[in-house]
Amino acid sequence: MSADGSADITVWRHPRPEGATGLCVGARCDLPVERRRAKRLARRIQAHARRLRLPHEVWTSPLRRCADVGRWLKRWGWRHRVDAALAEIDFGAWDGRPWAEIPKDEIDAWVADFARFAPAGGESLTALLERASTWSRGALVVSHGGWMLARRWGQEHPDAPPQADQWPRPPAYSERWEL
Repeated sequence: MSADGSADITVWRHPRPEGATGLCVGARCDLPVERRRAKRLARRIQAHARRLRLPHEVWTSPLRRCADVGRWLKRWGWRHRVDAALAEIDFGAWDGRPWAEIPKDEIDAWVADFARFAPAGGESLTALLERASTWSRGALVVSHGGWMLARRWGQEHPDAPPQADQWPRPPAYSERWEL
């Protein structure tokens, strides 16, 4: 939050992606979103900007589940900016795999060192917290549940890395947060 208590950015979680059920879905898992869902969220963003008289510019993650919303807005005359810093956490070797196939000892290692553990080739939650908390390029954003949780955690607990049992549930698909 800004010093005056207002939100720095308004972030929407992307619409529900196709084919995600049961999978570890992170930065390397570029799942599509059904066209109508992307358009519906773009219309909600457009109405929000109109109500608040905000510039017609949206920032999105490069992953299709976010960028497709930005592409709709671009069709309607908006500036669509893409920034990899808005991507979901990179789960490395886990990304795109069914959760049931990820070895239990790896999951246990993650839970034991929740903030610092990074799956093979992936990124730690600490890295995502840093990336999300320092992002400041635009006012309207379409990103991911993990990114949104990391941003909020960084605002509410700036000096406390989370434990696995403290990490909240992600926002609903297409949900809006003022951060």
